[in-house]
Amino acid sequence: MSAELDLSPPEVPEPTLLESILRYGLFLGAIFQLICILAVIFPTSKGHEQEETESTDGKSAEQMKKPKGPTPQIRQKPKKESKKKR
Repeated sequence: MSAELDLSPPEVPEPTLLESILRYGLFLGAIFQLICILAVIFPTSKGHEQEETESTDGKSAEQMKKPKGPTPQIRQKPKKESKKKR
């Protein structure tokens, strides 16, 4: 049992330029996703919500004023009958 044990840390090669770019790109992508998720959960613009409600109220009032007429029917082209060749 007098075998020598190699307790030194394993040699890890230096990351290449591509690996570094990928690592930092993934970090930036993750931060961007977190910001987007937080923006959906915590909306900050109160003025924009008021504009949306006013515009939807105006649209619904316009839709109620317009009478709904019959919808135009879509015309389909008649299929051509081909003669069987013998």
